[in-house]
Amino acid sequence: MGPGGRPGGGAMGPGGRRGGGAAGSGRTAGRPGHDEASDDYSLTRVPEEARRSWFSVAVQRFGQVSSFQQFMVGAVLGYGMTFTDALIAITVGSVMLEVVTILLGVAGVREGVSTSVLARWSGFGRKGSAAVGLLVAFSLAGWFGVQNGVFAQGMHDLAGWAPEWAWALLGGALVTAISVHGFTVMAWTAYLTVPAFLLLAGWSVADTLAGHSLHDLLTGPPPGPVLSLAEGTTLVAGAFILGALMTPDMTRFNRRPSDVVKQTLLGVTLGEYAIGLTAVMLGHAARTADVVGIITTSSGLWGTLILTTAILKINDWNLYSSALAAVNSADVLLGRRISRRGVTLVIGAAGTALSATGAVEDFAGFLETVGVLVPPVAGVVIAEYYVVRRYRADLEQARRTGRLPDTAPDWLPLSLVCWAAGTLAGEYLDAGIPAVNAVLTAFALYAVAGRALEARRRVRARHAPVPDRTA
Repeated sequence: MGPGGRPGGGAMGPGGRRGGGAAGSGRTAGRPGHDEASDDYSLTRVPEEARRSWFSVAVQRFGQVSSFQQFMVGAVLGYGMTFTDALIAITVGSVMLEVVTILLGVAGVREGVSTSVLARWSGFGRKGSAAVGLLVAFSLAGWFGVQNGVFAQGMHDLAGWAPEWAWALLGGALVTAISVHGFTVMAWTAYLTVPAFLLLAGWSVADTLAGHSLHDLLTGPPPGPVLSLAEGTTLVAGAFILGALMTPDMTRFNRRPSDVVKQTLLGVTLGEYAIGLTAVMLGHAARTADVVGIITTSSGLWGTLILTTAILKINDWNLYSSALAAVNSADVLLGRRISRRGVTLVIGAAGTALSATGAVEDFAGFLETVGVLVPPVAGVVIAEYYVVRRYRADLEQARRTGRLPDTAPDWLPLSLVCWAAGTLAGEYLDAGIPAVNAVLTAFALYAVAGRALEARRRVRARHAPVPDRTA
């Protein structure tokens, strides 16, 4: 589940580039004296004094990876695969995308900006970053509603005295309140929910696996319809890719690149392996992929409450990143600086209403279809930032002043071509993992074509006639 040019945006710069406006220059637009700290630096660099310890960010990363979604993926793998095959699927699916997470996370901590703002100088340009922002905002807002609906259903099954719509309103309001207050409150939420979830996992293992032979669980056949290794790996990678793309939203609060590596390795080791493989064994022992049923049966009232808390933990980041992306798109397309808190309230209210009415249930399939557009974005950003590097000098020069470059390209057509090619590769290539195919295709095409175009541009610049200044 989840897992452009502004009118009047500045004077025309070299190479057809316009001024970056609020995010492009580090200035705020339309709101003099705007409090960047209260808005979690949604369009500007996070300053050094606002950066956090690696542990503060790592707990939130682990909260994402060890979420209810990961429990679901593990149980599905356990229901359809042997333990050994599930281990291989988790290893291949998570480790390959862990590389994507680290590369994007390091870019985030270096530049101190969100994914959608980073995209302005990492392959897409201003208008292209607005398109990326709209895709991310729409996808994550939809998954916020879907996850809130799962929360409501679980709580309704536990406490029948309240209808699902009431639980949906309560859960949506709670997550929205957390996300509105931003990174600090979300960190404290993680401090509470992550240990609770770990206690739940330990209790569930002890209770459900009691009386089962560990040897049988590790070597026995899957209890349900068999999943192939390719299907299992695809399930793991598909659940992880959207969260990987949004990594800069979180790591911009880190202090150094090594923090990103540590928290990513910790999150994958504990989240993907400890939580995922625990859920695999639970699926084998309970002979079902129904995670809510497993937890309710094994842990009762407290287990269900803690599990729903874990759902809330990943959902605050769904809503938070959706709002960040929407702020960037509005800044680019409308030429207006809008409040992240206000956008969070609007998106939270809409997602909550959809989940309360049940309309979001029919939305999940569409979100999965739209999700095929997400992986190539990561490939393009990584290729531009680390290989082509056309705008790295601008970013590094502006970084010394704590600002962002004054100019950014409007469109970079190459990124759109690579985005489309990556999407097609992920959708139609039979071999490999769709999400990985999409990332690698977009990365390779952009890296090769981008380097060739840069080389040709430099040759033209060297042979350009020097103006006669003596005339």
